[in-house]
Amino acid sequence: MKAWICVPLMALALAGCAGKTAYRESCGSQIDAAWRELDLAKAEGFAGTVSYSKALSLLTGAKTQQQFEAYEGCTSKAEKARFYIRESRAGR
Repeated sequence: MKAWICVPLMALALAGCAGKTAYRESCGSQIDAAWRELDLAKAEGFAGTVSYSKALSLLTGAKTQQQFEAYEGCTSKAEKARFYIRESRAGR
C-alpha cells in the first residue's frame, strides 16, 4: 500500500525538477545573443536611446531571473530586450 502512495509522489517530484529546466538553454542563448547585440548597438552609437535603456533594463532582469532559475521569464525578458535593441539600432 505504501508503494502505491510513494510512486506517484516520486513521479510528481521528478516532473517538478524537469520542468525547471525546460527553458534553461533558451534563456542562456537569448541572453548571450542580446548582450552581443547590445554591445554592437553601443559601438554604433545607439547607447543613448530610450530603446537601448529599456533593453538594458530587461536584460538585467533576465539575468536576475536566470540566477533564480526562473527560465521562462528569463527567456521572455531576453526576447523583449532583443526587440528593443533592434528598435534602438533602427533609430526608434
